[in-house]
Amino acid sequence: MRGRDEDTGEFLGESRSQNRREALEILALGEKLVELTPAQLSRLPIPEDLMPHIEYTKRITAHGARKRQLAFLAKQMRREEDDTLQAIRDALDANSETSRREVAILHRVEHWRERLMAEGDAALTALLDEHPDADRQQLRTLVRNAQAEKARNKPPRAFREIFQVLRGLLLPGQAGGDSDTTGEPAESEDEDT
Repeated sequence: MRGRDEDTGEFLGESRSQNRREALEILALGEKLVELTPAQLSRLPIPEDLMPHIEYTKRITAHGARKRQLAFLAKQMRREEDDTLQAIRDALDANSETSRREVAILHRVEHWRERLMAEGDAALTALLDEHPDADRQQLRTLVRNAQAEKARNKPPRAFREIFQVLRGLLLPGQAGGDSDTTGEPAESEDEDT
């Protein structure tokens, strides 16, 4: 029961409406967590006691049972500290931003590959203007091999290799590191040109 402050007449504590809004926010967070893959979940700071509830909820397919289990998961999550839940929300936001950045860079790599295949040396010259450290001869050979593979209906080995070379060029350090730290500088360099 909330009660009122005798001196000021203001209500003490949170209203039922505020408590309900917070409970619904936690339920929505639980639904997001259940939709994530195990690899995505492993990157989040989820307490160990919540993981079994999340995994169990993922296995339930019947609508009513899933809804009840999500409510139970939300109840377990409400027992956690606010800081813990906020850390999970922040990590989810960071992961979604990182994913968007990675997808944008991969689209850029795909665009360059398609352009190299269609325009040939003209596109290669444009790419080398943006990235002078690229190996002209390697890329030219790969493009010619990919075009020959396509003409003969061969497996696209060189076509795939072009993608790998371009990804290494547009994402420096990708081969040995975490894409989260390498994706950001590569994007800022691309915006400058």
